Amino acid sequence: MSEFFDALNDKHVEMIGKQPLFFVATAASDGRINLSPKGYDSFRVLAPNRVGYIDLGGSGNETHAHLSVDGRITFMFCNFEQPALILRIYGRGRPVLPQDPEWRELASHFEILPGTRQIILADVESVQTSCGWAVPFMAFERERETLKKAHSGVDPEAWVAGTKMRTHSIDGIATRPTDRYFGPTN
Repeated sequence: MSEFFDALNDKHVEMIGKQPLFFVATAASDGRINLSPKGYDSFRVLAPNRVGYIDLGGSGNETHAHLSVDGRITFMFCNFEQPALILRIYGRGRPVLPQDPEWRELASHFEILPGTRQIILADVESVQTSCGWAVPFMAFERERETLKKAHSGVDPEAWVAGTKMRTHSIDGIATRPTDRYFGPTN
């Protein structure tokens, strides 16, 4: 039923590449646990023991806050087609912002979307697969373009100023704001 691996293998990478949706969970030692769905073509396997995803500005920045104080992160992928499978990646993560020295090299692995505020980078500690037999069959229809459209229509200076005002999680944990806006022309 359940099997653990020290790193991602080719079958895991293939399964991940077919999923239009994944989930990210983080937590600090106190406060809420954050569980977020993520879409778009934003997730990358960078090495068997390293993954990351592009994070766009949205309703909060809980993942950044939690990683800054704790580092634990879990990703979950569900195969809604055949074969039934759930894949979890357990690791230690951190946010990489555009002003950080490693941004340029890391960003080269992604399509930078309008509203990108950071890349969440994680070192894989273990990978778990399980049956997924209770996961329903579902068909992917299309991406929602709403978030990209919302970010495409904003004033770049106002967007950066807004991220500098929102520097705490809902539990009061500090976050670092980005220093630049990525819009449709960037």
